[in-house]
Amino acid sequence: MKEYKVIIYQEDMLSSFFLGSAKVNPVKFTKFLNHNAKQGWRVVTMEREMRRMMLFWEREAFLVILERESKSVL
Repeated sequence: MKEYKVIIYQEDMLSSFFLGSAKVNPVKFTKFLNHNAKQGWRVVTMEREMRRMMLFWEREAFLVILERESKSVL
Protein backbone atom coordinates (compact mmCIF):
# COMPACT_ATOMS: atom_id res chain seq x y z
CA MET A 1 0.00 0.00 0.00
CA LYS A 2 1.26 3.49 -0.80
CA GLU A 3 0.49 6.88 0.69
CA TYR A 4 0.70 10.25 -1.03
CA LYS A 5 1.35 13.84 0.01
CA VAL A 6 0.63 16.95 -2.08
CA ILE A 7 2.61 20.10 -1.34
CA ILE A 8 2.59 23.57 -2.89
CA TYR A 9 6.13 24.91 -2.58
CA GLN A 10 6.49 28.65 -3.18
CA GLU A 11 8.70 31.55 -2.21
CA ASP A 12 7.82 34.15 0.41
CA MET A 13 5.60 37.07 -0.53
CA LEU A 14 8.23 39.66 0.47
CA SER A 15 10.52 38.90 -2.47
CA SER A 16 7.56 39.38 -4.82
CA PHE A 17 6.79 42.78 -3.33
CA PHE A 18 10.36 44.00 -3.73
CA LEU A 19 11.20 42.41 -7.07
CA GLY A 20 7.79 42.27 -8.78
CA SER A 21 8.00 38.50 -9.10
CA ALA A 22 9.74 35.72 -7.19
CA LYS A 23 11.50 32.63 -8.49
CA VAL A 24 11.95 29.53 -6.36
CA ASN A 25 15.39 29.42 -4.75
CA PRO A 26 17.02 26.18 -6.02
CA VAL A 27 19.10 25.72 -2.86
CA LYS A 28 16.03 25.95 -0.58
CA PHE A 29 14.01 23.73 -2.92
CA THR A 30 16.79 21.09 -2.88
CA LYS A 31 16.85 21.15 0.94
CA PHE A 32 13.06 20.77 0.98
CA LEU A 33 13.19 17.74 -1.35
CA ASN A 34 16.08 16.12 0.56
CA HIS A 35 14.26 16.62 3.87
CA ASN A 36 11.23 14.73 2.52
CA ALA A 37 13.44 12.05 0.93
CA LYS A 38 14.95 11.29 4.36
CA GLN A 39 11.40 10.58 5.56
CA GLY A 40 10.92 8.04 2.75
CA TRP A 41 9.07 10.28 0.28
CA ARG A 42 9.89 10.31 -3.42
CA VAL A 43 8.67 12.76 -6.05
CA VAL A 44 6.09 11.23 -8.38
CA THR A 45 5.42 14.38 -10.39
CA MET A 46 5.55 18.14 -10.12
CA GLU A 47 4.05 21.06 -11.97
CA ARG A 48 5.48 24.59 -12.17
CA GLU A 49 3.16 27.58 -12.19
CA MET A 50 3.24 31.31 -11.69
CA ARG A 51 0.75 32.30 -8.99
CA ARG A 52 -0.69 35.79 -8.97
CA MET A 53 -0.97 37.55 -5.64
CA MET A 54 -2.71 40.81 -4.86
CA LEU A 55 -3.38 41.61 -8.52
CA PHE A 56 0.05 43.07 -9.44
CA TRP A 57 2.67 40.58 -8.22
CA GLU A 58 3.34 36.98 -9.02
CA ARG A 59 5.54 34.25 -7.66
CA GLU A 60 6.72 30.91 -8.90
CA ALA A 61 5.31 27.81 -7.23
CA PHE A 62 5.64 24.07 -7.62
CA LEU A 63 2.85 21.60 -6.98
CA VAL A 64 4.74 18.50 -5.82
CA ILE A 65 3.18 15.06 -5.42
CA LEU A 66 5.17 12.72 -3.17
CA GLU A 67 4.75 8.98 -2.60
CA ARG A 68 6.06 6.41 -0.11
CA GLU A 69 5.23 2.99 1.16
CA SER A 70 2.55 3.17 3.84
CA LYS A 71 3.85 2.61 7.36
CA SER A 72 0.53 1.46 8.78
CA VAL A 73 -1.59 -1.52 7.85
CA LEU A 74 -5.35 -1.01 7.85
